[in-house]
Amino acid sequence: MVEIGAPCTEKAARIWSAAATIGPVKDLRRLAVAAVIVSFSVAALLGIGALLGGGALGTGEARVLTTTVIVGTESMAALCYLALAGHRFAAVGALGGAFSVAATLLALWLTWGGDDGWRAFGVTVAIAASLAQASLLLRLADRRAPGPLLALTMATIAAVALLLVIPIIDDSGIGDGYWRLFGVVAILDVLGTVVVAATSLGRRGPEQGSGSAARDSSPRLLSVEVERRVAEEAARRRVTPSQLVSDALDSYPG
Repeated sequence: MVEIGAPCTEKAARIWSAAATIGPVKDLRRLAVAAVIVSFSVAALLGIGALLGGGALGTGEARVLTTTVIVGTESMAALCYLALAGHRFAAVGALGGAFSVAATLLALWLTWGGDDGWRAFGVTVAIAASLAQASLLLRLADRRAPGPLLALTMATIAAVALLLVIPIIDDSGIGDGYWRLFGVVAILDVLGTVVVAATSLGRRGPEQGSGSAARDSSPRLLSVEVERRVAEEAARRRVTPSQLVSDALDSYPG
């Protein structure tokens, strides 16, 4: 009988420990997506009801429509953060979700009669929007985009958020030069986002195209979701997917 050494056993334990978290993460993501769809569907029905209710649009109807827009915006932001569920940068999505929820609650408070909290609302929106952009880029780029370029783009995203938050908190002493600087950083932000996205898609295209014929001509052994998770875990461990699966199979006794 073949004995399994300590290094192999330790490696297998890490692999299966990571595999054990796949189910809960997948279930949590499905639950969150379902909650987003249901909440926005209810808000949309309320908005349609307000528009088709007849009569002039008063304050109540305007508030219902505004609430629909707020919930819809929060739903789209939540989908951005959920893109990092189970990802090694999942903390970025979780932080964005926290700021997004805070911004949504403040927006609803201001819509339904609150008269204080505009500065806090502006700060949370700026941070939440920046984290949503970062979440999408991190999920899209992964390890396929050049590291320095992705890091620089993340830095410009953070700089744009900071330059937006400062005048919201205190606009004294903010002059024309400040907004010129903001414009330059914002342009670099957009440029970096476009280049990272284009680079990532450009690198993924040939890989997907080269294997499309084989996938069409033979039955799929693994689901798309399992293939994606194997690829992510292999990238995290800096091994090939074949090596990852081989190590997992070698961990079985006998």
